[in-house]
Amino acid sequence: MAKSRGVVRRVTSLMVRKDGVKLLTMWMAMVVAALPVLTPSLFSASSWETSLFSEWEPPTARHGALLDSLQKTRLLETEPEGLWDRPDSGGWMPCARREEESSRPAVSNGYLQVFLEGGLNQQRMGICDAVVVAKILNATLLLPHFDVNPVWKDSSSFADIFDVEHFLESLKLDVEIVTELPREFEWSTREYYATGYRATRVKNAPVQASPEWYITNVLPLMQSSGVVAVAPFSHRLAFNDLPAEIQRLRCKVNFEALRFVPSINRLGNIMVERLRQSQARNVDGDAKNPKYLALHLRFDKDMAAHSACDFGGGKAERLALAKYRSVVWQGRVSNALLSDKELRDKGKCPMTPEEVGIMLAALGFGHETRVYLASYTVYGGSARMEFLRTLFPGMNTKHTLATAEELQPFEGKASQLAAIDYLVSLQSDIFFSASRGNMHNSLAAHRTYLNVRKTIKPDMNLMARLFTNNNLTWPEFRRSVIEGHRNRMGQVTLRQPTQSIYTYPAPDCMCTTRRSITEI
Repeated sequence: MAKSRGVVRRVTSLMVRKDGVKLLTMWMAMVVAALPVLTPSLFSASSWETSLFSEWEPPTARHGALLDSLQKTRLLETEPEGLWDRPDSGGWMPCARREEESSRPAVSNGYLQVFLEGGLNQQRMGICDAVVVAKILNATLLLPHFDVNPVWKDSSSFADIFDVEHFLESLKLDVEIVTELPREFEWSTREYYATGYRATRVKNAPVQASPEWYITNVLPLMQSSGVVAVAPFSHRLAFNDLPAEIQRLRCKVNFEALRFVPSINRLGNIMVERLRQSQARNVDGDAKNPKYLALHLRFDKDMAAHSACDFGGGKAERLALAKYRSVVWQGRVSNALLSDKELRDKGKCPMTPEEVGIMLAALGFGHETRVYLASYTVYGGSARMEFLRTLFPGMNTKHTLATAEELQPFEGKASQLAAIDYLVSLQSDIFFSASRGNMHNSLAAHRTYLNVRKTIKPDMNLMARLFTNNNLTWPEFRRSVIEGHRNRMGQVTLRQPTQSIYTYPAPDCMCTTRRSITEI
């Protein structure tokens, strides 16, 4: 690897000093000559650790003293009692009411279309809201359309990810849903609305719009035209001041109606089985500790650039992330106005793989802990992953658990691969997400709904303070991490009026022996 970096530095140096055809010819010749050196170190690594043509200055350990200290004492430390135990549910359990009679109107007011952007979990929330808006408007919902993701270039449709037949059957008593429009409205397509202004498209739906907004602004257009397309649609329905039956329908869609297609379920379940079977076995041949932790790093270049934090990659990395911000967001990143220290003091900087590994070790997870890494790419490549991989060598991904033949049908389908990660993470004994995002929120809610499975939620402000305090010894650091996260292990937290039901499913989607969902 050192040799390949030397080749690249020489290429970069030449490019800085000269230009023109002669330089281009020399550069191409050097690259071709370097391929045998570059190939093993840059191109053959698994996708979870590869950052192709990333910044050439490799990141160095930012917390070397902590790493050295924990490595010396780790083998002497014992796993804390109850580390793998589920948190107390407080008596809360899934409680989505099932309809016995149809609540659909006798006559529909028209057809509702929505075009959903974003990744898998943003689209998941959009689907739930689309069903609810159709209910509010007494409309017939056309199966939501997924826009091509501009980052991953994924063209997966609803039917590629979710089981359409199960979706329709689950909601048939609540809302009329169709997979295609009648012939008279066949003109109403995504392509039609992309070519210019269309009277039947609503583009001004405010974020967190109320049901009344839809009744006032969308329903009349639907009744006069017969069909309405609402786009953009992400986060276009409020969470507060909604009737209980509307909230319950959201829960039903999210946790019951949305089921992955059989091919995704099949591979996800196979991978879970392999994770558990790969554990060390005792003398009787039984699994010694068939448990695993699912880890979502959320440390790709897009996130790193948007955070505007310094991640230890040197000047090359800082310049590359600044350029990325200027190209992708044209400088519209408010964090870029603050210094790295200010951002860290505010808990705004996502943890690096190194910091995640140190935190997990501080919580008591040992060297033998089985870890499933649910991430698409890691910014900084194998050099940045090396710290985490050294601490947890028993780390797996889709690419180490599944064969190339098993993954081939999902090649280039980022949302379908994310669905596999979702399924494996959902069934894990512990889920840990290094920073908040749609996947973290969706999984935290789903794991709470499924009788409260342990989900560790890092206190970013606390971790920022601990990582910037160079005077802490390892025992002091570890004690502070454990104490600071006793109540951040997935215990049920009741949703506040303006908070998302897709992050906090109680009390709207759940009930206790003392309080029923029908009383909410």
